[in-house]
This record gives sequence, C-alpha cells and structure tokens, in this order.
Amino acid sequence: MLAIVFLTILAALVFDFVNGMNDAANSIATIVSTRILSPRVAVIWAAFFNFAALFIFDGSKVAGTVGKGIVSSTFIDEYLILSALLGAIIWAWFFCARLGIPVSSSHSLTGGLIGAAIAKAHGFSALVLTTATGGFFSTKIFITLLFIFLAPMIGLILGYLIMVITMWVARRFNPSRIDKFFRMGQLLSSAAFSIGHGGNDAQKTMGIITVLLYSTRNIPFVHQYLYPYGDFHVPTWVSILSLTVISLGTMSGGMRIVKTMGMKLTHLKPIGGFSAETAGAITLYAATSIGIPVSTTQTIAGAIMGVGTTRRFSAVRWGIAGNIITTWILTIPLSALIGGVIYFIMSYFIPAS
Repeated sequence: MLAIVFLTILAALVFDFVNGMNDAANSIATIVSTRILSPRVAVIWAAFFNFAALFIFDGSKVAGTVGKGIVSSTFIDEYLILSALLGAIIWAWFFCARLGIPVSSSHSLTGGLIGAAIAKAHGFSALVLTTATGGFFSTKIFITLLFIFLAPMIGLILGYLIMVITMWVARRFNPSRIDKFFRMGQLLSSAAFSIGHGGNDAQKTMGIITVLLYSTRNIPFVHQYLYPYGDFHVPTWVSILSLTVISLGTMSGGMRIVKTMGMKLTHLKPIGGFSAETAGAITLYAATSIGIPVSTTQTIAGAIMGVGTTRRFSAVRWGIAGNIITTWILTIPLSALIGGVIYFIMSYFIPAS
C-alpha cells in the first residue's frame, strides 16, 4: 500500500507539472504576442511569480474544495485518486496540449474524480450532491460546473470594461508614449496573473495530495512522517512542493498554446495585453479567495475575447474561440470517462480489504 501512496503522489506531481506546462501559455501568451518579453524570459518570469503565490494566498480554500467537496471521504482511497489523476493527465496532456488546444486542468481533474468515483460506487452515491445547508445547487460540484460558464464570461466582461476605461484614460496621450507605458505595465499585470495562476491551480494538487495522505494516514509511515495533522490541513511541505513543481512546469512552456491564445484568437497590443491580464488576475484572485477552482485558461481566453471586441466584434476569430469552447464543454465528461475506465481496469488488481 505504501508503494501505491508514493506512486499516487508522483502522479499528482506529474499532473501539477503538466498543469504548469499547459497554463504557462495562459500566463505568457499576451506578453509574448505583444513582444514585451521573449518566450524564454517570459516563462521564467511567470514561473517566479507562480511560486510567489505561496506568500500571498491561503493554501486551504481551493485545496479543501478539491479534497473534500467533490467525492465523499468514505469512498476516497489511493486507487480512486490515482485513477482520477491519470484521467486528467491523459486528457489534458496527450489529447489537448499536444494538439495546441487550451484546456482546463482544473476541470480535467474534477472530471477524473467524478468518473473514478462513479466507477467505484457503481453510481452517483460517492459524489457530494447535497450539503447540510441546501441541495445540489449549493454543492462544490455545481459551483465548479457553473464556473465553466461564469469564469470566461466574467473575464470577457472585465476585459471589455478595463480596456474601454484604459483607452478612455489614455485617449489624450501620444500613441507611442502609451505603447511604451503599457509595455512596462504588462510586466506587472502578467506577474499578477501568474500569482493568481499559482494560487488557484497549485492548490488543486495540494488538495489531492492532502486528501490522499488523510485517507491513508492509518499507515504508520504516512501518519508519522507525511501527515502529522489530525484534520484536513495542507502541510507546508505539500504547499512548497506543489508550487515548485507547477513553476517548473511553467518554465517548460507551451508554445503551441501561446500561438492560439496570444496570436490567433485576436491581435493584441500592449494596452490590450495589460487589460486582459488585469481582468484575468482579478477573476482568479476573487475565485481563490472564496475557494472556487476555476480555469485560468477559460479566464484569460474570455478576457482576451473581451479586449478584442472593443475594436469590433469581428476582431475576435470566433471560429477558433468556438473550438476552445467546445473543448471546455467536453473536458469534464471525457476526463470522467477516462478516469472511470482506468478505475474499472485497476479494480481487478485492488487487493480485497
């Protein structure tokens, strides 16, 4: 059993790395497309501020949602978690990232958890579908599903509004001076977005590792050395490890997705990049503060589309946007299917308790 615990932690770190690699594109797409930084320098810049989230965000709210709010604790074990992680990794990396399609690692993991839980329980009884204060509409599953649609819409609206306000403020200044000013401003906005990325996305790995340790803490080694707490609590070493690995993933880049997000979706100038990143950062900070796991991909894509529509509606390449949206809709069902199939296969090798 101890071997499967370490294997699952390794899978969680692989997911974390893939998450950073996939979402690096979101953090650097605008500063690369506006030529503020080269791709190599941009990923280092984003990785540094990913890790800086350790000192800014409470590392328990989003982690608690992932660890406790989707699958009932009575059903969670190392095999379910491993199946969920493999489902998320296969969908996000082998299908989407290789094709250059922006995808939500958050929703890939959520789908993997749902699929593995359904496979284990042979139904929906393993899922947290009600709460003490209300029905399904107050559950973390519903809120997470709701934000598949809300996160890009909030990003789009904020991107549009910030771009309009910024252009109005800058209307009396020389265009070359404005361009120079916002080239510097984009460094700050991209740093803020990267902090938001690290704060929200790394917590998903923290939550998975923590719930794994919590569910296997009867093992003496795990209890004594890896999980010394009596309740759901993210250990400091888990926070540091998760943020380190997601930062290393960010440094590995994801240039295919950079081209889709920063160059194909709409044409961006520094003032537009600043507005999109600021809108994305505000959305991520707000979601993280209330414990909602959201997609940085969806958030920044919506913000970029909002910025693009300030010029004219046709400035956004809606065909590419449609392909991205289709992937968002398919992510949870398909990662759930993969996670469920993996658990079904794995169940034949699980020793009887």
